[in-house]
Amino acid sequence: MFTIAQIKEVHSKVKSGADFPAYIQDIKKLGVSFYETFVADGHTDYYGAKDYKTSSPASYQVMIVSETSDVEQFKARLKAHQLGETDYPTFCSDCATAGIEKWVVDTEKMSCTYYDKSGKPILVEAIPQ
Repeated sequence: MFTIAQIKEVHSKVKSGADFPAYIQDIKKLGVSFYETFVADGHTDYYGAKDYKTSSPASYQVMIVSETSDVEQFKARLKAHQLGETDYPTFCSDCATAGIEKWVVDTEKMSCTYYDKSGKPILVEAIPQ
């Protein structure tokens, strides 16, 4: 099974949101079926075959995620990130401000779903292949 060290190695190639599709292809090759990234502290839970799970530690100090979501603000900040205009820490801060609690990437369906604090899906995107 894959390790956090292997995922970190692959992630080290990511410089902006523009690199995201290639990153997803690379972790899929490692055996990651899906993962959940939590905006509050940046930790990620990775899942693989046969109920395998491993988690990364928190990657920054806890941020407060807004209780209410601002879908339009989030979409604008996501677009900027995908165009390479923001780095990952900025994107996470933008998510917290817009009320995004987590995102879930499904490497089988090649989708990324963003959720608010109530667990409601805010946006589902297809990941370019």
